Amino acid sequence: MSRRGNCWDNAPQESFFGHMKDEIHLSRCTTYEELCTEINDYMDYYNNERYQWELAKLSPNQYAEYLRTGYYPIEV
Repeated sequence: MSRRGNCWDNAPQESFFGHMKDEIHLSRCTTYEELCTEINDYMDYYNNERYQWELAKLSPNQYAEYLRTGYYPIEV
C-alpha cells in the first residue's frame, strides 16, 4: 500500500504494467483462460528472461540470485 500523497510508491508497479500492456498481445485472447495464460507467460518471461538496465542487465530473478550469492552470471 502506498503512502498517502506519495506517487513514487507506485512507480515500480506502474512501470511493470506499462511494459506488460505494450508487450503482450491481448487482441489474440478470446477467452478468460487465454488471457490468464498470456499474463502468466509474460510474468514468467519478465521475471526470468527479460533483462533490465537498472538491475545490472539481469532479469529480476537473476539479480536476486546475484545479491544472495555475489555471483554475476553474465560474462564481462
